[in-house]
Amino acid sequence: MKQYLDLCQRIIDQGSWIENKRTGKRCLTVINADLNYNVGNNQFPLITTRKSYWKSAIAEIVGYIRGYDNAADFRALGTKTWDANANENEQWLNNPFRKGEDDMGRVYGVQGRSWAKPDGSHLDQLKKIVDNLSQGVDDRGEILTFYNPGEFHMGCLRPCMHTHTFSLLDDTLYLTSYQRSCDVPLGLNFNQVQVFAFLAIMAQITGHKAGMAYHKIINAHIYEDQLELMRDVQVKREPFPSPQLIINPDIKTLKDLETWVTMDDFEVTAYQCHEPIRYPFSV
Repeated sequence: MKQYLDLCQRIIDQGSWIENKRTGKRCLTVINADLNYNVGNNQFPLITTRKSYWKSAIAEIVGYIRGYDNAADFRALGTKTWDANANENEQWLNNPFRKGEDDMGRVYGVQGRSWAKPDGSHLDQLKKIVDNLSQGVDDRGEILTFYNPGEFHMGCLRPCMHTHTFSLLDDTLYLTSYQRSCDVPLGLNFNQVQVFAFLAIMAQITGHKAGMAYHKIINAHIYEDQLELMRDVQVKREPFPSPQLIINPDIKTLKDLETWVTMDDFEVTAYQCHEPIRYPFSV
């Protein structure tokens, strides 16, 4: 929690104002932020200086693991995070590759589970990683990437948190996740939860202990209409101790994640928090 608040204060104190063309808003911005999460000790990085909602974040990462390309499937899991990008983005609505209502195109999990190869076949990046790690193999290329510039025009959104690298040392699994852009007041807590949960899940299904998760953010920013709430309210609150994430121990394989897992298989315990803060969201 302290490292989150330290980053917020760093942006407030040292950030530069940048005009964002996509949203038409100014952002107070810094370049390069590194956050670390102790997954092995189960110090779940859920924000406590405001009420935070973790189930939607984990539902989204499970949807990526399943390779979903439709907002309706994400809704069925328990998250509406793709509704707007799939159905309200004018550029995507007019895109000839869009297949209809709720279609997201070739984004995120589609790239992770079905990367198109020049010969017309598809590569399942995630299955290769799970198979290797389950056999105790780390070829120093256990990399899952959603970033495919050649197919940006075939999806509704470029990925923000785009690449995950798994590393196995002895019997401990580590994760390094890379994010090109981050809305710190709203998006970062969501992404922190996902990085933590992804390592915890992968360690569990490959039979290893979870170690540290390393989260690298390139462009970290606070939008102009979020600044007052962050500066005058959230960073002044005293954080509570970290809660813990409990994952159903019956989840043992990638197939389990693909078939029967729901949000009822995840639980957060010992979560104390301050009142919610309603930050403006920029689409």
